[in-house]
Amino acid sequence: MGGNMAKMMKQVQKMQAEMAKMQEELGNRTVESSAGGGVVKAVANGKLELLAVEIKPEAVDPEDVEMLQDLILTAVNDALRKAQEMMTTEMGKLTGGLNIPGLF
Repeated sequence: MGGNMAKMMKQVQKMQAEMAKMQEELGNRTVESSAGGGVVKAVANGKLELLAVEIKPEAVDPEDVEMLQDLILTAVNDALRKAQEMMTTEMGKLTGGLNIPGLF
């Protein structure tokens, strides 16, 4: 029984190392989203960090600031959703689809 436990612990350590490597790689990968036909663009990474927001001049209407705010929220939230999906998909490949609490 002790041999099986040692083997299992070794597998767990290997998976943890692979997961740490995957998280680092995902931090270097980016996703992009846009809103308003591309006048607002948001870029996020696999660590769910917002990296950039680009706003084209034609999106800025002093008479309709709320529209610009909505476009920014839409682009940012969609970019973060795409980043979360990318992370979940890639980690799922690593864990074989197991749902490990506290992992994501």
